[in-house]
Parts: sequence; C-alpha cells; structure tokens
Amino acid sequence: MATDAMCPNGGPAPARYLEKPKGFPHTMASLLFSLGRFSFRHKWVVIATWLVAMIAVVSAVGALQPKFAQDFSLPGTDSGTATDQVQEYFPQVMKEQELASTSILVAADDGLRNHTEQIDKLAEDLRGLPDVIAPQTVVNPVAAAAVDPAIAPQVLGDEGRVGLIQVRQDIKVADLTKENKDQLVKILDENRGNGLQVEATGSLMQVMDAGGSAELIGFAIAFVVMIVAFGALIAAFIPLVTAIVGVAITIMLLTLSAEMLSINQSATAIVTMLGIAVSIDYALFIVSRYRTELARGGEAADAAGRAVGTAGSAVVFAGLTVIIAVVALVVIGIPIITQMGAGAAVAVLIAVLAALTLIPALLGAFGRFAFRPRIPWIKHAEQSEDGETLGTRLGRTVVKAPIPFIVVGLVVLVAAAIPATKMELGLSLATQDEAAAQQLLSKGFGEGINGPLLVVVHDDDAPIAPIANETVKHIATLPDVVNPEALTWIGNEGGQNGDTALITVTPQSAPSSEATHQLMEKIRDYSPTVKEQGAELHVGGQTAIMSDLSQKLDDALIPYLIVVVGLAFLIMIGVFRSLWVPLIATVGFIFSVLATFGITVAIFQEGWLGLITHTQPIISFLPIFLIGVVFGLAMDYQVFLVTRMREEYIHGMTAKEAIVAGYRHGARVVTSAAIIMISVFAAFMLSPETTAKMMGFALASAVLFDAFVIRMLVVPAVIALLGDRAWGLPRWLDKLVINFDIEGESVRHRGLAEPGTGEPDADEKATVPAR
Repeated sequence: MATDAMCPNGGPAPARYLEKPKGFPHTMASLLFSLGRFSFRHKWVVIATWLVAMIAVVSAVGALQPKFAQDFSLPGTDSGTATDQVQEYFPQVMKEQELASTSILVAADDGLRNHTEQIDKLAEDLRGLPDVIAPQTVVNPVAAAAVDPAIAPQVLGDEGRVGLIQVRQDIKVADLTKENKDQLVKILDENRGNGLQVEATGSLMQVMDAGGSAELIGFAIAFVVMIVAFGALIAAFIPLVTAIVGVAITIMLLTLSAEMLSINQSATAIVTMLGIAVSIDYALFIVSRYRTELARGGEAADAAGRAVGTAGSAVVFAGLTVIIAVVALVVIGIPIITQMGAGAAVAVLIAVLAALTLIPALLGAFGRFAFRPRIPWIKHAEQSEDGETLGTRLGRTVVKAPIPFIVVGLVVLVAAAIPATKMELGLSLATQDEAAAQQLLSKGFGEGINGPLLVVVHDDDAPIAPIANETVKHIATLPDVVNPEALTWIGNEGGQNGDTALITVTPQSAPSSEATHQLMEKIRDYSPTVKEQGAELHVGGQTAIMSDLSQKLDDALIPYLIVVVGLAFLIMIGVFRSLWVPLIATVGFIFSVLATFGITVAIFQEGWLGLITHTQPIISFLPIFLIGVVFGLAMDYQVFLVTRMREEYIHGMTAKEAIVAGYRHGARVVTSAAIIMISVFAAFMLSPETTAKMMGFALASAVLFDAFVIRMLVVPAVIALLGDRAWGLPRWLDKLVINFDIEGESVRHRGLAEPGTGEPDADEKATVPAR
C-alpha cells in the first residue's frame, strides 16, 4: 500500500488509504462505470431494448394465455406418494378434484325451517350458475333431509340452524374467472338478510382478483417519498418507470413459465411486492448518487458512470445477497417455495440490471431536466459536504453515546420477539372472503368437510378388499373422524377385485389444525400393520400435503438459516474487508427477524389490537421465506449505509467521523428507501388473499425493525464502540480476500480534474477521449 498518497482533502493519506485498489485488472467498479456511461450516452438504444423486451413477454403471455395452478404438490413425501397413486389408480377422482366445487352455507338462529321460501329462491339461483353438475341436487337442505333422512347429517347441522348446499361445476378450477366469482357473490348478496346468513367457501371464492390496488397504493406512496427525497418531480418519477418495467417483465416471465410448469398463483403476489420494492430502492440509490456526482462537476455522462460505478457496486452486491438468500430456497425441495424463490431471484436480477442500465439511460434522456421542476419548499438533501442535516445530527448523537442506542434498540426488539414463543404453523388455501363460511362449517358440520384425507392402500400381489376392510375399521376407532360409522372405501378395477383402495376420511377439525395433523399421523402409524400383510398405506389430499409441507419447512429452517447466513457472511467479508462489520450485521438481522416473527404472531395468531378479525396460524412457509428475503433486504441497507462509512474511512476520516459522513450521505436515501419498502409491503395487506396479507405485514414489519432500529441505530453504534478495529482484517486473511472495490475507488475521480491541476486524473487521461 502506498503511504505517500494524498487524501482527497489534502495532507498525507493514512496507511489504510488505497491509492489503487488491488484486485482484478479491471475492477467491477470500473466495468460498471463504463456500463453506466455507455447507457447514458446510448440512451435511446438502451430504452428501446427494455421496451422491446417488455412488449415481447407481454405479447407472448397474451398469445399463449397460460393458466396458474390452484393446488399444491409435495414430491418425495408420504402425501406426495399418495397423490401419485390416486392419479394412477383413480384418475376419475383426480379429475373430479380438478373441477370447481363450492360449499354454500345458510344459517338462521331461529331455524332454517322458518326461511324455506328464501332458501328455495337461493337454490334456484345457484342452479343458474354456469355448467352446474347434477342441478337437481342443488336444493334446500331442509327439503333434502325430509326426502332422505339418511343424508340429514350431511346437509343439516347445529340442530337445524345451519345448512349446506354443495354446488359442483363442470369447469376446471384453473379456468374459473373473476366473473364466475362475481356471479356467485351477487347471488349470495341478493338472498341473505331477514335473519338468514348466506356464505360460501371453496373453488369460486378462491378465485384471485386481478389485483392492482395494492400496487397502485405502493407506487403512489413511493412517488411522494421520492419527491421529498429529491425535491424534484422528474427525478422522483424515474425510479417508478424502472419498477413498472422490471416488475412487468418479471411477472410476465413467471406467467409464461406456467405454460410449461405447475406454477401456483400464490407465488405472484410475493414476487410482485418484492420486485416493486427492490426496483424502486435500487433506482433510488443510483439516482441519488448521480445527483451528488453531478454536483462535483465534469460531464453528465461521467457523473452517470461514477454513480453506477459507486452506488451501482453496492446495488450489485446487495442484489447478489438477496438472490443468494432466495435461490437457496430451492434446495428445500418444495415446489411452491422453489417457485417463490426462483421468481423472487428473477425479480431482483431484473431490478439490478434496470438500475445499472435503464436508470442512466433515463437520466440521459431527461438530461438537464432530470432534477426539475424543483419543489421550492423541500430542502435539498445534500446542501454541502459540511452541511448540517437531521442525518448528521443523529450520527453525532449515536457516536457520542452509542451504548444507550444499542441497549434500547435491542430491548425493543427482544420485547417484540416474545410472542414468537407461541408461534403455531399451518397452511390453509382459504381466503378472508371465506372466513365467515368456514365458521359456519365448523359450527354445523366440522371444519374438515372441505379438507378430507385421502388414504390409499395398495397391494400389487393380492386383492385389496381384506386389508381395506381392516383399515377402515381401524380408522373408524380414531378420534376426530366425522361419521365413522359411515366410513367406507372404493376400489379400482371394479371395487372388490382391485389392488388399490381409496378411503376418504373427513376430519372434524380444520385442515390446518393440530387435531387434523394428529389424525393423519395416527392413520400413518397403522402403515406397519398394513406392510406386514404385503401392502402399503399412504395418506394424501391437500390437507395432508399442507401438513407435510409445514413439517418439512420446520425441519429445513435451521439448516437453511446456516447456509444463507454463512454464504452472505463470506460475501460481506469481501465487501467490507472486515470481520466485525459482517458479524454485527448478521447478529442484528437475527434480532430483527425474531422481532418480526413476534409481532406477526401477536397480530395474526393472537389477535392483538383487533387488526385481524379472523385469527389463524402463521403460514407455514412464512418463517423460512421471510428469513431469506429479510436477510437480503437487511444487507441492502447494510451495504448502502455502511459502505459509504467505509469509503470515507479509507479516505482519511477517523472511524467516528466516517460514521457521521455516512449518515450525511446515506441517512436520507436509506430512510426514503425503507419507507418506500414498508409502504409497498404494507399495501398488500389490502389483499383478500391470506398469503399476500400476512407476507405483506411481516415484510413491512421486518424492514421497519431492521432498517430503522438495527441499520440506522444499533450497527453504527457498535461500529463507533469498536473504532478502527471495526475495519480491520487479520493480515493472513487480508491477503486471501479479493478487493471488490465496492466503494468505487477506481472510478471516484473519473471525468474530474485532479485537485490543483485542472487536468483530468491519470485514469481519465488514459481512458477518456479528449473533449
């Protein structure tokens, strides 16, 4: 290292100052500088390329019109084996399960018999739905029970105060439309009232809305925040353009993949919210740095190159961290988690590429108007290098008394994490629109009526009848089984002579309840007895799949956490060239994610504050997905805030001065980015879809805890306590770790005159043509 170099502010540089970063012949920062300047200068080519890509994928989706899957599969598990066997030996059953089936619940405190005409009218309207199978069976449950008393327990419950009308349609669940759902909802609305409650659950009620309201709200809030951040309308608009383009391409690619793969629609909401958030965040950092570099002088194209070479380096590493975290979800081997992880990775990759190319192109297109018109009553974010801002005042307060910030921050997070000790995991396909119907089902018939267990008994060498009969008798003795005396089985190939039996077991409890899980496990405990007779027993159906999914996720949680945190820790050693900073970042993440689990359990499971009308277990894949996404997002803010601190530190500032400088340059941008992310995620709580609602709340809470408590307070406070030690590497490790030049040292003065000479710097003389 050169010790006779000069600091940018004059005077001899300390030994830590790197005159030329040592690493690759062309550092990533220099390559990104060239990419940013190219995109700025060839703006129309870059913009046209992005527009062509978006039009191409949108056109492909319009031409192919792929359909999302509505169910889950879980290969490699007992329920997955059962599902495969049902598909092979009972194709008609699987075909029936693919068709729409909706349960209509009617209830009256004074008894359904007092509402006969009203219910008859409801049944008549329901028969008018499209492609109803056996419409003669869609009748008033009171009348049906009177005609055939044997079916009374199946259609009447709670002493005649709750009734069930089952409507099956010859329409595949995947082909149901919003219009089909709206038609049913209109019928329900027209027939409820006068003391009669009418609700529905099942296929029609699970049709996803086209959506868009949550996204629009998120975009609107993001626009307002960026106006405050930049004080200019066009600069605030540019990140929104990249977010719209990036998310549109991502969702269209995900939709296209449904043409070849079984993609569940639940994956789209999570990919959308993450794609919007990171796209706006990454664009925000690039645009903000461009404004700073533009103020330093030189050509606008060079300022764009420096912005991409400095802030863009942080974007690349932050994006890489998120991608590693979500791609690692693939190793769990659960299709829905794989889809979410892969989709999220594509969304982040496109967000990074858009930030590095489309943002400088748009800045070039708008030219000198990029930061106009100015909003006169909004103060500029960075008035001067020594200007006083809220960020610098906070920074000085933190470095002056770091211990109180550390203690208070961690106490708040620990307190928020306490409810996590009560966490219950489960997974239900039901939406909020079905909550009232689910309550009536539980009251009248048991919640398990829409979540039967499919027990498959198979023997390659002998007729299945003897073993099937013994299995039915055993299951009938188990608790939580609806109508055990009526339990029976059907066989393939004409029944008694077949080699496979299918037993449909309806639990009393809800599909996601612990009692249903215990029933499933007790049925599986009978498998050794069946095996002794040369046969095999497996338990499937969506309820069993959900239960197996929860168990598999629970088993994978700790190994996944170790892999993701371990890989990211190694990356951060290279980024920060420190052991302490990555360690602080990782420990801080653990505190913030535990606090997120706690507050989510308190609101959604325990019903605190009354924000959720119908409490439920935490979605089983939320913890592991949240860990992946939140860790990536946490490292975003770590990289963007702390790399600026390190940048100032290696240029001669003391450790505490560098922290304050990091606040000056990064606090407003990081705060704006965090508010945008929180707003985008929180807007998804408006969705009726439970997965989107809970994930939106959890992600918003995680960003709140991590960005404002950990990254903005605790991490800088700990670094202030450590001082110079925070930025050191052992000598032997320093030789092994490649210098990624994330601070953009190699491009810091590209396009600018060397101090005191009026001439371009040495690198610029060699690389930039005379102007």
